[in-house]
Amino acid sequence: MARIIRREPESRPTVAERVLAIDPALRKTGWAVVENKEGHLHALDWGVIHNKPALLPSGCLVAIREGLNDVIKQHAPTVCAIESTIFVQSFKTAIVLGTARGACLIAASEHGLPIYEYAPREIKQAAVGRGAAQKEQVAFMIRAQLRLRETPPADAADALATAITHFQSSAASRATEREARRV
Repeated sequence: MARIIRREPESRPTVAERVLAIDPALRKTGWAVVENKEGHLHALDWGVIHNKPALLPSGCLVAIREGLNDVIKQHAPTVCAIESTIFVQSFKTAIVLGTARGACLIAASEHGLPIYEYAPREIKQAAVGRGAAQKEQVAFMIRAQLRLRETPPADAADALATAITHFQSSAASRATEREARRV
């Protein structure tokens, strides 16, 4: 009679999802890299790409793309989450924000990252509990939620809030609704 020996399957390490989150703007683009490992969020790094007022808009777009390329190369995110364009009173403002957002999308796309977008009100809701929160409130709550030692600059805090919003998507919405957010 043959003896059957069953081998226990090896436990596979949980693959952590690492998101590059972006709050696009021409002069101050906030970014953050947050990892979700076994249900725990860890802010790995964050910052703001500052562009001086004297820099032409075209130079700002290049600086945004290059800055995000450096972040992507350093932290190897698996996905990108970005704040969607907000309603603004001025067409000029909307165009400027759209071009900055385009530079961010190009940087993420060049590295093959799937990109998801979230509305500003949705991001504030996830961070603070209400969609009309001020930037200072978002920064304070982000510090508490991610147990940071310092309060991040407002634009970086918005990016961290975008990452939290991305991770708060339920497993069910990842299969359905979240695909509709993909850019």
